[in-house]
Amino acid sequence: IDNGSGTKERRIKLIKATPYNTSMAWDSNRKNDWSNASLKKELNGTYLDSIESTSKSMISDAIWNLGGSRTINDITASMFYERERGTEVYSERPTEWIGKIGLMYASDYGYATSGGSTTNREACLNKELYNWDSSSVSDCKNNDWLYSSSYSQWTLTPYASSSSNVLYVFSNGILINNNTHYPNGVFPALYLNSNVKIISGEGTESNPFVLKL
Repeated sequence: IDNGSGTKERRIKLIKATPYNTSMAWDSNRKNDWSNASLKKELNGTYLDSIESTSKSMISDAIWNLGGSRTINDITASMFYERERGTEVYSERPTEWIGKIGLMYASDYGYATSGGSTTNREACLNKELYNWDSSSVSDCKNNDWLYSSSYSQWTLTPYASSSSNVLYVFSNGILINNNTHYPNGVFPALYLNSNVKIISGEGTESNPFVLKL
């Protein structure tokens, strides 16, 4: 991960498992420009300030990719990954942003599945995220740790065909676009400093990683 100064580092990425807010606009001004979005300001102000000092000191600036996609229903996780790192945006929107707190990418949602006995992970990664509500691939969303049937969730990935739409994970498991002023769930994401170490734990809910600077 580029730290914003041209130096690439090995960093741990964390995405909050519980929502910071279950119903918040991505941008109250209806623009899919993360660098000026109201949610960006909220997460890097009020939310960041609420983190206790030791944990906060583990978080560093990083370059976040803001590339989008002009299509949705034909795109898999790997295709979103490439487009997020591309330059396709709406009318001169920035393709990168440097900061501490962002959101999951559309591709993060796709890659977070382990698949299941009926549909394995490889098959899930080859299935368009727009179609993950299909009963034939229910293993994909039901074994995805970023999915919640209780909330729709914003991503950082813009819908490049529109000035005001961003991709989000609907509560039925599909990835689709929505206007930024509509309220959806907010699950903050961040990159830890490169010198943060995992000293114990397995990264599970019952035995989480313990971190140390």
